[in-house]
Amino acid sequence: MNYYLHQFAFQFYPYIALAVLFLGSWARFDKSMYTWRTGSSQLLSDKGMRWGSNLFHVGVLAVLAGHLVGLLTPHSVYTLVITAPQKQLLAMVVGGVFGIVCLVGLAILLARRLFNPRVRATGSFGDTLVLLLLLAQLLLGLVSIPVSAGHMDGSVMIRLGEWAQHIVTFRAGAAEFITGVHWVYQAHVFLGMTLFLVAPFTRLVHIWSIPVSYLWRPYQVVRKRPATLRYGPRA
Repeated sequence: MNYYLHQFAFQFYPYIALAVLFLGSWARFDKSMYTWRTGSSQLLSDKGMRWGSNLFHVGVLAVLAGHLVGLLTPHSVYTLVITAPQKQLLAMVVGGVFGIVCLVGLAILLARRLFNPRVRATGSFGDTLVLLLLLAQLLLGLVSIPVSAGHMDGSVMIRLGEWAQHIVTFRAGAAEFITGVHWVYQAHVFLGMTLFLVAPFTRLVHIWSIPVSYLWRPYQVVRKRPATLRYGPRA
């Protein structure tokens, strides 16, 4: 039974989660376009919003970028410039720094959601659930750092990378690479897939709407209207 559960969790569940992410996001955009938003509560209360949002987004974007590069770069490629133990140490340091930054921001946002009466009254169960899932995922990632310190040869990082690369290239045997690794890594992977699964039904869907075009969008030119237009013609 444990074998079949393991196979489901790390061989089949990732494809279910990713299919729901892509198809669910497409369906929501097609059927409920006006719900495709972050649902910001800044107008209700600005206290803590700026610090919490900025710290959270800087941290989470850096962590996500590190995961994508670290997991999806083949071992034969990154060893041209860095060894597996060095890569693991780099991931632990950078991930730890930005993970703590993200944790501080997330704690501020979660405190607003739970203890600010106006924000709590207008929020939904899904809003709170997403923050709690993100908190659990972030804590698992931070806990994995001292666990990784117990094996600095980079072998587990290689196995996790092979698992991710097998999944994205639709190869069988992906689950075998996670067999026997510490439960923290397994829980971190499984919860990460679960976040993909729930994303289309929560505010996480706005990850598809990152305003990258703002980087090259020209400045808006705002001019004052003539007095006749502002106040109407004089009698």
